[in-house]
Amino acid sequence: MNNRDDENMNKPVRWVQTYDAPIGTMVLASDEEALVGAWWTGQKHFGSTIKQCRVEHGSTAAIEAARRWLDEYFGGGEPRELPPIRLEGSPFALAVWAELGKIAYGDTVTYGEIASRIGAQSGRRESARAVGGAVGRNPISVILPCHRVIGSDGRLTGYAGGMEIKTALLSLEKAKKGI
Repeated sequence: MNNRDDENMNKPVRWVQTYDAPIGTMVLASDEEALVGAWWTGQKHFGSTIKQCRVEHGSTAAIEAARRWLDEYFGGGEPRELPPIRLEGSPFALAVWAELGKIAYGDTVTYGEIASRIGAQSGRRESARAVGGAVGRNPISVILPCHRVIGSDGRLTGYAGGMEIKTALLSLEKAKKGI
């Protein structure tokens, strides 16, 4: 082995596998225990949780749980049990991502509403723009439903996976507003 092989062996391992959704291809990533990423191919911040890792192609129990969840979701169902997820980020990003997990299937919320909720918890005023930055870096697309966050005027705004995918996801859910 050379030094480069030694360095690679010391990196944490992430397993990746593709998932072919009806509206595009996703890449699912996990560590030994939990899903650490779910991205649309080519989306902004793609692979953010697998940088500085040794990537192996294969599956884990977490990836298989995510595949079942996505199969149910894209089959028109409302999945109940989340696959195991491990999130790493700043306390603010983690708070935003926790709020994403509370948005019900078919509902939408605004960036400002999330900012108000986090502000109420922290006792500080949070900005909708800062929330937007954290939403855009959500490493678990679809499962943590960042597509359900809309602008203050009810319009669809940015989505790291692209507006066509955001619109398709909200249409699949028969969202009450935003499309």
